[in-house]
Amino acid sequence: MKTYLSLYYLVQFCGHSWIFTNMIARFFSFGKDAFADTFYAMGYVMRICQLLSVLELLHILTGIEKGSFGPRFLRVTERLIILFVVITSQEEVQGKYVVCILFFLWNLWDVTRYTYDMLSSMEIEFPVLTWLSHTLWIPAYPLSVLCEAYTIYESLPYFETLGTYSFEMPVPIDCSVHFPYILKAYLAMMPIGMLFLCSHLYSERKIHISGSNYKAKKKSD
Repeated sequence: MKTYLSLYYLVQFCGHSWIFTNMIARFFSFGKDAFADTFYAMGYVMRICQLLSVLELLHILTGIEKGSFGPRFLRVTERLIILFVVITSQEEVQGKYVVCILFFLWNLWDVTRYTYDMLSSMEIEFPVLTWLSHTLWIPAYPLSVLCEAYTIYESLPYFETLGTYSFEMPVPIDCSVHFPYILKAYLAMMPIGMLFLCSHLYSERKIHISGSNYKAKKKSD
């Protein structure tokens, strides 16, 4: 199972690092023009990486990977909703600058996180990488949630106009489901989810960093 986990983390690392390096290269090559077509250039690989992340939930449920199911479920579903339900379904949203910023933040954190997870699965530890992996989320995650919220806000007029995912229930129920209302409710609950996940990540940070410091001190002794 260690070999499987190492390969999984390697695949995720390769995918996210490819997106991250290409975004930087495109920015230096095309400048601001690269922002508008980030989704068209990187969206396919990003969708594959995020779909693969569903396996992490199975890893926890089956005991292959240690971790709390609730926070991981929140993190995975949060991205799936934004990427597949909001961005992919609305072509007008795909070209907005906020999508480029969101992809940058997601991949900045994931490249570091999957590098750390891959090495940890092979029982290789670097204190600097441990610190970075459990610290980078402090600016990256709240900023990504802010971008996710703004992406939803930007998408609402298009969902209103096009009626995407909105439908009417047949008789005898006879009611309509207006999808923008669901998005607004989800938008209102996002701060609660962010606080919950931040609390969990902070607890993990204290455990791993203190453990890393103890090991480093023990080696020096």
